[in-house]
Amino acid sequence: MSIAYNLYKLYDGFMSSVTLSQFRNQQSDYIAAAQREPVEITSRGAGRRAVVVSPEFYDRALQALEDQADIRSAAAARDESERVTHEDLVREIGI
Repeated sequence: MSIAYNLYKLYDGFMSSVTLSQFRNQQSDYIAAAQREPVEITSRGAGRRAVVVSPEFYDRALQALEDQADIRSAAAARDESERVTHEDLVREIGI
């Protein structure tokens, strides 16, 4: 499962949910609330339209996604690279 999905599941139980109309009428209140917990904005026909989070939460989530991509890239590179035996390494560095 993706890190984004795991973050969503972690915060889903703590997330406030408001309609788009409510959000429009009280933007500053919901933006303030988003500093403490994610705020889900819903719409009648479309279900979830957006989630408002604090800049700190966004930065942490983005960093986690970037870390996950780096881990996958490193794993792929490790699988593609040729293995070097201990003897070959010793011979190569001249010990």
